Amino acid sequence: QVHLVESGGGLVQPGGSLRLTCLASGLIFSVKSMAWYRQAPGKQREWVAGIGSAGSTDYADSLKGRFTISRDYAEDTLYLQINGLKPEDTGVYFCHAHTVVAGKDNDYWGQGTQVTVSS
Repeated sequence: QVHLVESGGGLVQPGGSLRLTCLASGLIFSVKSMAWYRQAPGKQREWVAGIGSAGSTDYADSLKGRFTISRDYAEDTLYLQINGLKPEDTGVYFCHAHTVVAGKDNDYWGQGTQVTVSS
């Protein structure tokens, strides 16, 4: 089992920045990749960015340049730096971890952290 807890969301004005944090606990050694997703009001959850076990990163094409995903392996923490926030970035941001244990794939989600971009 992997337990994920997000924090760092809040109300921010357009153009501002936020750093979201996801603290992981449990079977961390089994985590193969981690990612951030978001869900805007009335829309489906969408993938934002991902990071592999070796540190390779990838981003949704529409978000490249403003979002940066990083991972502190020593602190078992995942981050998402968001710059130049726009109202359309409003939504709940979720942390995700993919693990493989005894050959079985597992997916874990945090409870989400709310980001609201408004003046």
